[in-house]
Amino acid sequence: MKAIIPVAGAGTKLRPLTYTQPKALIPIAGKTILGVIVDQLIEAGVTEFVFVIGYLGEKIQRYIDRRYPDLKHTFVTQNDRRGTGHAIWLTQDAVGTDEVMIVLGDTVCDYNVKEVLASGVSQIGVRKVDDPRSFGVAELNDKDNVVRMVEKPLIPKSNMAMVGIYYIKETAVMYAALNNHLNNSADENGEYQFTSALQRMVEDGVTLHAFRVNNWFDCGKKETLLSTNATLLKQMEDEQHGGKQNYHFENTVLIHPVNIAEGCKITNSIIGPNVTIGEVTKIESSIVKDSIIGSYAELHHVVLNSSIIGSDAYVRGLSQSLNIGDNTEIDLA
Repeated sequence: MKAIIPVAGAGTKLRPLTYTQPKALIPIAGKTILGVIVDQLIEAGVTEFVFVIGYLGEKIQRYIDRRYPDLKHTFVTQNDRRGTGHAIWLTQDAVGTDEVMIVLGDTVCDYNVKEVLASGVSQIGVRKVDDPRSFGVAELNDKDNVVRMVEKPLIPKSNMAMVGIYYIKETAVMYAALNNHLNNSADENGEYQFTSALQRMVEDGVTLHAFRVNNWFDCGKKETLLSTNATLLKQMEDEQHGGKQNYHFENTVLIHPVNIAEGCKITNSIIGPNVTIGEVTKIESSIVKDSIIGSYAELHHVVLNSSIIGSDAYVRGLSQSLNIGDNTEIDLA
């Protein structure tokens, strides 16, 4: 079983963080977005991976080679960002006719991967949303088979958004549909959407069954990224049956759930809840909650809430020494 993971996007909605760091390598709950996806698939029995890289692709390569040294994998480069359909089309030589699992590299979902792989037909993951106009939308029949798919429709006929997970058994048909799509006109943004190829497959008689994911976290924006971090930290704590990792930092209060990597030095601070901190980070006299802090960062005298701090960043706040009398109001904002 092979998996395709497109991670060539520039992550523009997370700038300036993604100017130097691929979106897929942003840390969440002690891993990275890409690490969560790969670990899910390995656990389900996927043995070979094809990564579509582009922007900052060398960092993806280094991460995979270091984190998964025994993983059988191939890197395919998408030099021009021409959409998800184009990215998947580039993988046809690496994939051949094998069945394939496709997971977009900025999407974390809670679902039974083994159950999907054991199904007898091709599958797509869906989730009901309040406003489906920003997503690919699947229209389903009473058997939950797809009858039509549209990318970001102005007037949606369904509230079932496609979450970016696909299990394709008819791989040859998929690549033929992609070839047909790329030989015709692109959409108004000059991109080739995978949704269009999937729709062509349905028109050619391929059965695509929709399965519902339990949770879906689109990590393309700051707000959803922090929400994903908080949810995964809570899940990790629940899986440990309420147990908490034993951290020992000088004069520091930890409000769980938190995940703090090795080599960190934290003093005189309050950390948590819902905080992930990368390795060898130094925090002094600070309060941090609902945030993600990269590796080798330094924070001094700061109060952070709902923040993302990149690796090797240095942040120093304002330290005050005050002698205030009665009936006094001071605003330091």
